[in-house]
Amino acid sequence: MAATTSDAGTRRDFLYVASGAMGAVGVAAVAWPLIDQMNPSAAALALGTSEIDIASIQPGQQIVFKHRGLPLFVRRRTPAEIASAKAVDVNSLPDPLARNANLPENAPATDASRVVKPEWLVLIGVCTHLGCTPTVSTPQQPEGEYGGWLCHCHGSAYDTAGRIRKGPAPRNLDVPTYSFMSDTRIKVG
Repeated sequence: MAATTSDAGTRRDFLYVASGAMGAVGVAAVAWPLIDQMNPSAAALALGTSEIDIASIQPGQQIVFKHRGLPLFVRRRTPAEIASAKAVDVNSLPDPLARNANLPENAPATDASRVVKPEWLVLIGVCTHLGCTPTVSTPQQPEGEYGGWLCHCHGSAYDTAGRIRKGPAPRNLDVPTYSFMSDTRIKVG
């Protein structure tokens, strides 16, 4: 018995749909490895976050860690440093923005907006002028006039909250994304 016209059309349509579906599966099978290779490697993901033990840092002391190839300043501030940072009028700052990755871009540069816990200050230690590494001020070796950091290259001075106070640097030191895992450990990134 010969096939009718309506049966032939239905078979032809089925063959077109089946061929198209198999072609789409074949394209997906070829494309998936190409797309998947663009994902970051396990090594890159491991470098994306850092867990830092801060138990040994004493008040007034700063430790420099390496995070994503950049210096990371972790400073345990004294009550005097915290009070000094809180006393600054945000409107008098060259950069009135917090530059804190944990907050909205337009957050003001108050001391509270630069820290998660007042005692601990975590900063990317790269001068925002030309990318130098500023030196920390300590009672034994004061740097600059604001008690924070001084970039010797061009004289940019930062206060005890990492805010630019004097010099050519256009912005405050950046605060990375970080959180406290416990009282003695932080996770950066």
